Amino acid sequence: MERSLIWIEGDATGWACSNCRWRFAVPTLLSGQEAMAAYDRLAAAKFREHKCEAEIVVPAAKPTIKRNVDHTFMERARTLVMRGYKPKDAAELVLQEMAMESGNDPKVVDKAHIDAEDFLRRIRQGLI
Repeated sequence: MERSLIWIEGDATGWACSNCRWRFAVPTLLSGQEAMAAYDRLAAAKFREHKCEAEIVVPAAKPTIKRNVDHTFMERARTLVMRGYKPKDAAELVLQEMAMESGNDPKVVDKAHIDAEDFLRRIRQGLI
């Protein structure tokens, strides 16, 4: 199975492996664009070096990551905008990420498109 580096939010916000339990949490005192860029580069390097637990464990034992799609889209897009992306670009990136993470599940992709339109509408109205 092909693995990828994914962003998760919640108790352990940060980068994670899509194939196993490997996580690279954001340090609590991390702030600033340069610091986040350095964190992203370090996470990518550590991700390439790690060996997936799934290569050792029986595939049926592989953990699943449950996400609240409604909340996740808005937070992901908002995070990208705070990092300097234009709202439309942030929404497109999050749509692509969610499609990849869900294996292009039509229900998830359709819901993400609705959330993207809602996000952009709120931006235009100044609600965000």
